[in-house]
Amino acid sequence: MTLLSLRAGRLALDLAPDCGGSIARFAVDGKGDVLRPATAEALASRKGNNTACYPLVPYSNRIAEGRLRFDGEEVMLAPNWPGQRHPMHGDGWSHPWQVTHHDETLVELTYQHDGSDGWPFRYRAQQTFRLGDDSLAIDMSISNLETRTVPAGMGLHPFFARDPDSELMYRASGVWLTDAEIIPTGRIAIPPGWDFSRPRRVDEATLDNCFDGWSGFATVSWPSRRLAVDLIAITPFDHLVIYTPEHRSFFCVEPVTHISGAVGSMLLPRGLARRGTVVFAVRNL
Repeated sequence: MTLLSLRAGRLALDLAPDCGGSIARFAVDGKGDVLRPATAEALASRKGNNTACYPLVPYSNRIAEGRLRFDGEEVMLAPNWPGQRHPMHGDGWSHPWQVTHHDETLVELTYQHDGSDGWPFRYRAQQTFRLGDDSLAIDMSISNLETRTVPAGMGLHPFFARDPDSELMYRASGVWLTDAEIIPTGRIAIPPGWDFSRPRRVDEATLDNCFDGWSGFATVSWPSRRLAVDLIAITPFDHLVIYTPEHRSFFCVEPVTHISGAVGSMLLPRGLARRGTVVFAVRNL
């Protein structure tokens, strides 16, 4: 497995193009890992689901029973995730990406999907990683290669390193409840126990939910390390999936373009692209 390494100021970034176009490690000199580092076993799998961060293309989360409904059509998708009967997180995480540009502080990766398996529509996805002295900017795009309008969404799935005192802050207007298989069942106002509009310990809530009406700004902090990362997302990333499993060494704060399972409501005209940017801005506390 070949890693591409970028260094700028105090930041270090290792990318694994052949492993789902993923991030293998993102760290700050003297402060430690921002994202959980990928293990050798994770990289050897050549799939991004156990890395530090991987792309979600052309959709985020689960599609119930594999039934993709859009524009009066229904398409059945096969399961694609170990141990899951619902298709999840698209194609990008499980395929190699091509390196189309690489220099000391910038890498561009491209994945082109031919529609022969998995997602039944052709598309091209790109990620551009720009590392600065105190920030990592990830530009994402997905282009419709079909001759008609088809569904398309995208997102990022970072696994933040979890300390006992890790804190999280974000603002949103609503949250989607789920059933036992994490399929959305209905939207409610955010209950007090799930309200992170002010910084709170991550351990105070166990979540695997999609929040809508997200402001596009979140902060992850590690007080004992005197380190914080401001997560800044530019449209169309206006939803946020929060995953805070108990007794794990990570938690996830995922900027995405659509409600879990609702990519069928996001239609991309032929020949056009959807673009967005997510910035990880690193600062000391």
